[in-house]
Amino acid sequence: MANPFRTARIFFVELWHELLKADWPSKSELKDSTIVVIVACLLLGLFTGISDFALYNVIDAVTSLVSR
Repeated sequence: MANPFRTARIFFVELWHELLKADWPSKSELKDSTIVVIVACLLLGLFTGISDFALYNVIDAVTSLVSR
């Protein structure tokens, strides 16, 4: 049976070497990307809210016509 501490150490050493190879974004790239994500979330939330409100009113109007 393999030593679990040795295999864990090997895993974390390989993980560290792979993380050093990664191309990390600069602070300005990270800031710009964060702003894009926040704006996209706000736009998607606004679209979802407007769509929900519109569909609710359409369904309410149709059901009120049917129930007369």
